[in-house]
Amino acid sequence: MSPTADQTASLAIGAHVAQSDPVREAQSRRAPLVQFFLGDPQGFKGPEVAYAGGAAALRAAAAEAGVALYVHAPYIVIVATTNNRIRIPSRKLLQQHVDAAAEIGAKGLIVHGGHVNKGDDPSVGFDNWRKAIDATDLKIPLLIENTAGGDNAMTRYLERIAGVFDAISACEQADMVGFCLDTCHAHAGGNALETVVGDVLAITGRIDLVHCNDSRDDFDSGADRHANLGAGRIDADLLAAVVREAGAPVVLETPGATAEHRADADWLRERL
Repeated sequence: MSPTADQTASLAIGAHVAQSDPVREAQSRRAPLVQFFLGDPQGFKGPEVAYAGGAAALRAAAAEAGVALYVHAPYIVIVATTNNRIRIPSRKLLQQHVDAAAEIGAKGLIVHGGHVNKGDDPSVGFDNWRKAIDATDLKIPLLIENTAGGDNAMTRYLERIAGVFDAISACEQADMVGFCLDTCHAHAGGNALETVVGDVLAITGRIDLVHCNDSRDDFDSGADRHANLGAGRIDADLLAAVVREAGAPVVLETPGATAEHRADADWLRERL
């Protein structure tokens, strides 16, 4: 069922922001939600809450301001891989970020689908995802995100997304695993935006969050390079249609800071 006009008009639109003061960043964008990292997105060092006063203070400030918080896990969390030296630390880091995100009252933790090594059977990656979910105490929803490139990726192609979610469906915590749909990644990954929302919903049953990003590159390029809305290679009406049909909260991961994000949010609202 498509969202009503009232639902799309009131759709929550936020942005990915710096982690030092996410509440202030949300307020400067007039946004009801923000996404950010807790620590280094490229390192195995555990999460850090940079907000003055720590996790409790951030949770209280966000609640008082009415700002919903989402945390993006480090890019190096790759629980699907057959490489023990990456998979085992990834599971540990995933649990640490679940715990830290729960402490600040986050609505969800977003994590990329990752990949297996060249030559590996993708089914091994699916099973590693199942094992990771079984091994993690999901105190908040874990939102698996589709990715843009790589023939070995777990969530670039729809059939791979189906493999991951079929494997996870056997887990006791399956209801705590959702989906984050990235428009740039879908476009660059070769998934038709005309049908991607329905395709994903048929597989996962849910879309919990949308990363609304234009793409600097052509369809099926495999390149993960975001552009500001209307400035990339994705048809404007099609980009808005995906957001409208998904009916989920929106995070802009587009270039720039407050001014650019406010302009992108205005651009999107005009088309919704």
